[in-house]
Amino acid sequence: MSNGPKRPGGKSGSGTGMTGRLLHTKVKSARGRKTSSTNWLQRQLNDPYVAEARTRGLRSRAAFKLMQLDERYKLLKSGDSVVDLGAAPGGWTQVAVDRVGAEKGKGQVLAVDILEMEPMSGAQIMQLDFTEEGADDKVKAALGGPANAVISDMAAPTTGHKQTDHLRIVFMCELALAFAIDVLAPDGVFIAKVLKGGTENDLLEQMKKNFTHVRHAKPEASRADSREAYVIATGFRGKNDAEEDETA
Repeated sequence: MSNGPKRPGGKSGSGTGMTGRLLHTKVKSARGRKTSSTNWLQRQLNDPYVAEARTRGLRSRAAFKLMQLDERYKLLKSGDSVVDLGAAPGGWTQVAVDRVGAEKGKGQVLAVDILEMEPMSGAQIMQLDFTEEGADDKVKAALGGPANAVISDMAAPTTGHKQTDHLRIVFMCELALAFAIDVLAPDGVFIAKVLKGGTENDLLEQMKKNFTHVRHAKPEASRADSREAYVIATGFRGKNDAEEDETA
């Protein structure tokens, strides 16, 4: 049974057009429930992407973020080998499987997360902490060769302290970038979550040395009040070319 993105009516597809009209739902406060919890629940119930994800059988609303980035920048191609870091519960993985044709044997998708993730047709799933020493080597061994895309939605739990949260997301981005530089095939793609304001200067410079194009984007599916954005690096130069540029 396929776990890939579905349009209503059972037809395969992963476009981002909405299929229905969402009626506003008001959540009543309940004894023992915090106001913040009530507000979160109301936002979820009235989020058109949450409703659309449920309609299509997608594992999370985050799937629409990758769909929108891919439709804008043409990042994933049929037959690509993709590593999805911070994959759980699997919304991005579903989109990757669909876009590269992994269920039809045309590509490969390797999903990695510290959390347990339900099996998915067309994807290989690894449960491990990518921040632990040696985790990257385990993923490379499972990959079995170069990747065409490394996509990362990894994020540490937020603390509410902007500087701390920024440093944590930068650390995750650094880990994902180092891995991408190590495994990407020439002309490969790297996508990673960042916070509003983009990447640190040193990190941005490293991307520019290794990729021909680097840009920041906030997909429509990212909530308006969220500081979340994504850095998209395309046209990986290849390890040898980047090393030559540094020594020139």
